[in-house]
Amino acid sequence: MRQSYWLACALVLAACAPGPAPAEPLVLMLDWVPNTNHSGLFLAQSEGYFADEGLQVEIIQPGEVYAEQAVASGAADFGISFQEQVTLAVADGVPLVSIAAILQHNTSGFASRGELDVLSPADWEDLRYGAFGSPFEAPTLQGLMACDGGDFTRLEIVETGFTDPLALLQQGRIDLAWIFYGWQGLQAELQGIELDIVHMDDQFDCIPDYYTPVLIANREIVQARPEWVRLFLRAVSRGYTLAAADPEAAAAALLEAAPELDPALVHASQAWISPQYQADAQRWGEQSASVWQDYADWMTDNGILPGRVDMSSAHTNEFLP
Repeated sequence: MRQSYWLACALVLAACAPGPAPAEPLVLMLDWVPNTNHSGLFLAQSEGYFADEGLQVEIIQPGEVYAEQAVASGAADFGISFQEQVTLAVADGVPLVSIAAILQHNTSGFASRGELDVLSPADWEDLRYGAFGSPFEAPTLQGLMACDGGDFTRLEIVETGFTDPLALLQQGRIDLAWIFYGWQGLQAELQGIELDIVHMDDQFDCIPDYYTPVLIANREIVQARPEWVRLFLRAVSRGYTLAAADPEAAAAALLEAAPELDPALVHASQAWISPQYQADAQRWGEQSASVWQDYADWMTDNGILPGRVDMSSAHTNEFLP
């Protein structure tokens, strides 16, 4: 009888005990379709790292609104952007802050059809560049050509928006496109498309290095809820650290989240990009104040910004584990 009494009491207490707190939902908006720049995020999701921190993360793609507007307005809690976009936003007074660099160095480049025999920016004279509509495209092209002794006025700029640049190059509608080598460059190799690429990391004497892409948040939210940001970044950091160490696991997580992607491209891209996540930084996500300020000063010197902008509030390493 006594044993039954204590068992009954224990059951009552167990029924009344509070359960685990519900996971806090948040929205993360990508910059584009899922790709290997994002693998650490999908790995953090599939491995339960977000859940470990009490977070329920919904990863969405941009539509009519891009990540910068969504994060600034509160429609998304976090987003993927680029240093150049964040710099423009901060100069306009938009309360965005970069909380981590996804890649340590600029891995983009300018691709041209192999038959054109383009070896350096000076060879872009008399070619057609397919522009996606950013204010920093023309100054970048001009800076690279001038640095190499080329005449920028002889480069034709054709507005193409976000049409697939590889398709445009193949069709001969453009001769030059700005691509991410770790995705579109490898995609071209797999498809047998011969390209010559002027890599940005070979041009840092002409154009300063900058972070592309980055994780962004609303500065006001960061100031109001710092621990929440810290939990999110702890999970994300675990995801990218694992993606750097295990490209196969990262590729599998990305393909699980986006099965429409070409597996051959995902695996090739992941093998190439995994070492780029942390590269020569002491930890994943680290950002340098000089990288932010040097590129902003370059934007000012080239007429993209009307005057010098102090970039000290545009980025932070405070929440990295």
